[in-house]
Amino acid sequence: MSDPKTPKTAEEKTVPVTDNKNAPKNTSADEKEKSAETKDIVKDNGKQEQKRNLLVSVSVAIIIILAAACAFVFLTPQVATKGDIVSVYYTGAFDNGTVFDSNMNSTNPVVFTLGNSSVVPGFEEAVTGMSVNQVKTVTLPPEKAYGAYNSTLIQTVNRTGPIANTTFVEGQIYYIHNKATNTYSKITVTNVTLKTVTIDANNPLAGQNLTFTIKLDNITKRQ
Repeated sequence: MSDPKTPKTAEEKTVPVTDNKNAPKNTSADEKEKSAETKDIVKDNGKQEQKRNLLVSVSVAIIIILAAACAFVFLTPQVATKGDIVSVYYTGAFDNGTVFDSNMNSTNPVVFTLGNSSVVPGFEEAVTGMSVNQVKTVTLPPEKAYGAYNSTLIQTVNRTGPIANTTFVEGQIYYIHNKATNTYSKITVTNVTLKTVTIDANNPLAGQNLTFTIKLDNITKRQ
């Protein structure tokens, strides 16, 4: 008979051991370092995101401001201001509604420069601030129109010299040339006799409240 095999004791059992020197070791120091790097990445990403959001917000704000500025320039009508050359159509009437002058149905507007006193003060003030094609009606008192009526401007002169043979018509308006100043003044003949003629140097519209309906036809902006 063969000898029975003697079983190995616990001390004699062998266990294979794999010695992998290249396997990474997970130490607590490595974990802390990785955690710190992750936090830094998160922080950096957060700052970049904030910067991007800020840039987007600023860009949107600039676009809105530019759009508003363009809308203001293109949608807001130009208005007449001092120094502008304007052309206007108008109708002038007395308190009773009688029209004394109008160019509304003509093709020739009145052209003047705002601020150079070429029209009566109230008319100039009315046109200032108007936009093209705007229509406005204003009533001007004498001090804003042709002034108060001055009785000292009424004179009676003898029909001698240059006016001896001139035919005058009562109620007719004439222009007298002053050679010394090379200017013309408007007079109204109020009475005519064989030897004298009475003239009124007041403007025919002096002392009157005047109502003007004004339409602004064009504005040429000052340079």
